[in-house]
Amino acid sequence: MGFEVLLKGKNMIRLLAGLGVALRISLISVIISIILGLIIGMLVSAKKPVISATYRIYLEIVRIMPQLVLLFIVYFRFSKMTGISLSAELASIIVFSFWGTAEMADLVRGALISIPVIQYESSRVLGLNKLQTYVHVIIPQVGRRLAPLSINLITRMIKTTSLVMMIGIVEVLKTGQQIIEANRRSSPHAAFGVFSIIFLLYFLACYPISCLSKYLEKKWEN
Repeated sequence: MGFEVLLKGKNMIRLLAGLGVALRISLISVIISIILGLIIGMLVSAKKPVISATYRIYLEIVRIMPQLVLLFIVYFRFSKMTGISLSAELASIIVFSFWGTAEMADLVRGALISIPVIQYESSRVLGLNKLQTYVHVIIPQVGRRLAPLSINLITRMIKTTSLVMMIGIVEVLKTGQQIIEANRRSSPHAAFGVFSIIFLLYFLACYPISCLSKYLEKKWEN
């Protein structure tokens, strides 16, 4: 079935190391996306025409342009245009943060505008100022709406990191292909075994995050 190739040398360790590269890129990109997304989402929810129009263009570019194309533009064209040499990993983090920030900001914007106006009015009646209203009333509700959706975005970002192999980063998928090529003659069915293990590794990385999302939804429903 091709699984025996993973027992040769350090092939399994190489796959795990490749997964570590993918998860590192994902983690850094997710942290940046959450921070910037929260800031931009709050700015956009203020409904300032210039900010809203600029953000809408930004969001449409992210949604229309495939991440692979963005990777090529940032990694290959940006270096030639500016003379600044970017490592493949840094280029990947920039692209995924660019994408994740737009998506996260849209989630924050949606969560904020979903709060009924009466919540703000009731807070003013109770004597809360604007800061107190956000801290004690709005943010807790936004957090409940936002957590499951943002966790879904995180799992998407982890899976999409497989694209970075196209710019030379040796992550788990690239490592798997190298193992298959190196053992093509001795293990003709290596592809099945290697890709099955890669599927399992991605599942083990994403499933706990998915479970966390379901747990939070059930907890906050009660």
